[in-house]
Parts: sequence; structure tokens; C-alpha cells
Amino acid sequence: MNNELLEALDVLEKEKDISKETLLEAIENSLIKACENHFGKTENISVELSAETGDFHVWADKNVVEKVEDPVLEIDLAAAKLIDSKYELGDVAKVEIQSKDFGRIATQNAKNVILQKIREEERKMVFSQFTDKEREVVTGIVQRNMGGNISINLGKADATLPEKEQVKGEVLKPTERIKVFIVEVKDTSKGPRILVSRTHPELVKKLFESEVTEVADGTVEIKAISREAGSRTKIAVWSSDPDVDPVGACVGMNGSRVNAIVDELKGEKIDIIEWSENSAKLIENALSPAKVIAVIADDEEKSAKVIVPDYQLSLAIGREGQNARLAARLTDFKIDIKSETQARESGEFDFLDDDYEFEEDYDEYDGDYEYEDDYEEGEYETDYEEGEYEGEYEQTPEDKE
Repeated sequence: MNNELLEALDVLEKEKDISKETLLEAIENSLIKACENHFGKTENISVELSAETGDFHVWADKNVVEKVEDPVLEIDLAAAKLIDSKYELGDVAKVEIQSKDFGRIATQNAKNVILQKIREEERKMVFSQFTDKEREVVTGIVQRNMGGNISINLGKADATLPEKEQVKGEVLKPTERIKVFIVEVKDTSKGPRILVSRTHPELVKKLFESEVTEVADGTVEIKAISREAGSRTKIAVWSSDPDVDPVGACVGMNGSRVNAIVDELKGEKIDIIEWSENSAKLIENALSPAKVIAVIADDEEKSAKVIVPDYQLSLAIGREGQNARLAARLTDFKIDIKSETQARESGEFDFLDDDYEFEEDYDEYDGDYEYEDDYEEGEYETDYEEGEYEGEYEQTPEDKE
């Protein structure tokens, strides 16, 4: 029986990742609980349990008296001498209790104590494991839809993907493997409550860290990121090594690295631009793939005026203002975009004299990689009214006209 106990403890230790010492402590507590249910008190009860052999003994310390009034705490002299002839009146006799004599209820309660301890340790272990993974990306398996929320199995625990953290239009099928960002881990009476997200901007950042070696080792740093989940993301990258092209490193050979991330995000478009300490240059880069004539940035006011060629206005703004909106969030600047014609007519830009011409056969951006914008030419009229795009800018019907 003792060998079976040790084998059971070894199995539990491996399967549940609970130490044998913790399990032995649970057994000791269960025996004491059984004594409490059987005798009604435990102040004179002790348990000895060997981790090496699995042998255990339950002892009751009883006072040796002439006449027993409380059999739980006392023993008469004759009975004490049967245990050890050296006992005399007034001594404390160590009497072994046979656990097989415990009643059914006491035994069941002891079993419940052990099971409760195992569940508590499991919860602690899972909570500790996933607390360490908070703000990280993990792979899970889609299980079922729960009234809008989706249950994701992460191995030793289930996580909840709330409806607001799901990508609009993304269909997740049961048994499908997906990557999710762990937003929060809470310890509750029913076990760890893990909240995950598919829309968080950090999900994209962590995917680049796992896919791009230079990002993982810190050579290339993702300085800023703005995302409209399921549609488009812009990231600004910078390299601490002048010999490493940050944009090229993130793109990979023939786009292999960024394509792997796009596949994981089910086709979400990603623009990778180079970070610059110069605000005007950063804003110019952020408006990619549109080409820019000039940027006038006010670092104190965190605002900028941008001039683009007439034929680039639609591209600079993007469908429903998305390109300009993401650029504003990425740079944390309020951006006002004007076409060249609008800028000339406003008279605000003296350098745009009649002799000024924008060079149309410009060189391609070195290393910049972006997916082709699916805007339709003419979607925005070239006489687009002046509009400002801020980090939390929301499109209005007037802006769409």
C-alpha cells in the first residue's frame, strides 16, 4: 500500500507539477482532519509521515490516570502499561491511532482535504505560470463561442477572448491555432482568469520580436506603432547599428518575415517606416506610401502642415482617412494635409512660388516596404477641404465628402 502511495505521489508530481512535499503535507492535514471528525478534537494529535517509505503513523498523546473521564485525552494505567510497561500515573502515553478505524464520513472529509489542496496548488501554479507571461504572446487553440466571447485553450488553462478584443470580421473556428496577446491575469476563487486580445497593438510588436532576430536582440527597435486591427498597421523602426537597415531587417528576404506576420494576422496590411528624430522627416515617412512635397512641424504644439502633390492627396489621406489617421497616431502629431493647389491658393506657403515644381520622377524610398493601398483613384476629390488628423481622430461624414 505504501508503494502505491509513493507511485501515486510521483504521478501527481509529474502531471500536476506539484511538489511531493506539498502532497505529503496535504496527506498529513487530511489525517488530522479525519481525527477531528472522528474524535471531535485534535490538540493532542500528531502525524508522522515518511517521504522515503510512505509509512505514516497517527499518534494521540494521552495522560495516564486512574479513572478515565475523557477517553480522547486520557488512558488508564493498565492500558498504558500494555503499550509500555514504564508508564506510570501522571505520564503522557503516546497511543497510536489506526486510521482504518475512522468512519466513512471522516474518511471522505480527509479525501476532500487532499483534493482541495491539489486544486489550490494547481491554481497557484497556473496563476504563477501565466502571470510571468502577462503582456506576452502565446499560442492557443480556439474552443467555443460563449455569448460573444471566445474560449481559448492555452494548455494548462483556458483564456477568454472578449468580443471587444476580437478583430472585426475575423472568423475563428474551433480547433484553430492562433496567437493572442495576454492582457491581464487575475487570481480568483475559481482559478486564474486570463484575458487575451487579438486587437492590441502590442500583439504586432511581439510578433515582430519573435519573427525578426534583430528586433529580439535589440539591434532594431520598434519606436512607435499604430494599428487598426484587421485592416492596417504602421510601425516605425530604428537601428542602433548603422550597418543594419531596420526596415529591411523587418521585411526579410523577399518579404518573408513580414509576410509570416501578415499571415498570422489574416491579411492585415503592415507599413514599415524608418524612425527619425526629426519630426518633419518622421511625419513624411509615416505618410508613406504617399510622396510629400513639404512638412512644416511645430514640436511644441505637436502639429504639422503637410503639402502633397495634387495627384497624391487621395493616397496621403487613404481610404476613409485611414492613412493620415494612422500616421497621426504613429507620430503623435496633429496633421493637416493640403494638396499643392490648395497650398498655393491659401497663400500660407511663400516658398511655393509660380516657378516651383515638384519633381515627379523621384527616387524610390530605400528599403521602405508597404502593401499596396487598395484605395480607388478619385475616391477623394482633389479639392478636398482642409482637415486635421489627430491620434484619436474619428472620421465624420463631412470628412468623407
